[in-house]
Amino acid sequence: MSRLMDSPFLVFLLAFALLFAATWVGILFRRRRDEVHPEEREDLGVVLGATLTLLGLIIGFSFSMAISRYDQRKTLEEGEANAIGTEYLRADLLPAADAARLKGLLVRYTDLRIEYYVTPRFTERRREIDRETDRLQALLWDGVKAPGPDQSTAVTTLVVGGMNDVLNAQGYMQAAMWNRIPAAAWFLLFAVGIGANGMQGYNVRRPRFWLGTLLPLLAAVSFFLIADIDSPRGGIIKVTPENLVALSGSLKR
Repeated sequence: MSRLMDSPFLVFLLAFALLFAATWVGILFRRRRDEVHPEEREDLGVVLGATLTLLGLIIGFSFSMAISRYDQRKTLEEGEANAIGTEYLRADLLPAADAARLKGLLVRYTDLRIEYYVTPRFTERRREIDRETDRLQALLWDGVKAPGPDQSTAVTTLVVGGMNDVLNAQGYMQAAMWNRIPAAAWFLLFAVGIGANGMQGYNVRRPRFWLGTLLPLLAAVSFFLIADIDSPRGGIIKVTPENLVALSGSLKR
């Protein structure tokens, strides 16, 4: 399921195929029946209108969920860059040798975080990045622990607290990457969409190809946009590590 949701174009194709099929199944059922009684058509129109309204509400709700998660990831990327940049400055409080070593590790860590943002999720390189991130985080923590006894309590607290923010920022971003629209919401979205398109097809008096295609296409585009925004690295709309890239350039000057 997660692989599908990380491929918005596949979501679009699947949604369009299912909704298009539902519409034409409704049209075929309608052709097998005699003329629908006016009262039955009126009742069907009420149910169809309510279903389409419900579909619109669910699409809007899902879109809102995707937008909030996208904004959260952007905010956390900015916070991660700020935490690394602040700790880079605080490293000057350490002895020269320890400061130089810690700054070098932070530069490498920043570049690794940038690569994390742009590397697809289900790849061997992504797993290598995760392992390298764990290794660098251990080295960074050791870098602020080692000089601790030789420093004043205030300086130690400041540097260790800054490193704690750096490591926490990565954890918060990882949690945000995993925080996606629930699968149950997607199933509900597809179920209501299929039902609405099926009733729309059944309600059409004179079937036309463009009439049977328009609603499935518009709904599939909406599904695509939701999946695209909700996916951290798939599709068109992505969180780019602009702040980390800018930070990396400034640290290497």
